[in-house]
Amino acid sequence: MQNNGFIKKLRKLAIEEGASVSGTAYIKDINPEFNLPKDQISGLDYAFSIGVKLSDSILDQITDHPTKLYFHHYRVANMFLDRLSFKISLCIENKGFKALAIPASQIIDWKKQSSYLSHKKIAVLSGLGWIGRNNLLINPEFGARLRLATVLTNLKLPEAKPLDFGCGECFACLSACPVKAIKEESDNFDHMACYNKLDEFRKNDFVGQHICGICVKACKGNPVNQGL
Repeated sequence: MQNNGFIKKLRKLAIEEGASVSGTAYIKDINPEFNLPKDQISGLDYAFSIGVKLSDSILDQITDHPTKLYFHHYRVANMFLDRLSFKISLCIENKGFKALAIPASQIIDWKKQSSYLSHKKIAVLSGLGWIGRNNLLINPEFGARLRLATVLTNLKLPEAKPLDFGCGECFACLSACPVKAIKEESDNFDHMACYNKLDEFRKNDFVGQHICGICVKACKGNPVNQGL
């Protein structure tokens, strides 16, 4: 593949700048799902996915509701990813290609919990993990303790092999969820029950935003199921 050296530099840049994981994917088939103008994403058929691990010490302090420290950490992680994805997009553009950095967390519809695109779906295509029972990306090493961001580009990137569902016999997130939104079958996640609980947290002024962290804390990954 042409530009192999440059792609390796992008991966190296991501890790050196603090990303915990990075991957690449061909995403033309899911472009129609994006909440972006068609002319803006035309030709941007590849994605560079990055993730940063959340702090164990902060997550481990969460009990039955999110903490203000977790809220701050959550925002800092998102800002970090936005800065890094911006830097990666500039590197790609400076090489003569198109690039579009998508914010790590800019929600368009809270009830649907949707943004411009699904970072986790792109991360799955990039070989970074699978969608777990808790409806989050589960990485073999870090579990659900990752925040994600994406750079779309017309630079031809390697297509990764997605990982198989690897939660196995782990059901830690089911017992942790305060509203039982998480089911044994990963495609039965109750979005509305989850949203209503997030809204309750917001109204009770625990953090002032629709975040939780309880099932994120519960999931630390299961590398055995991936043979890692």
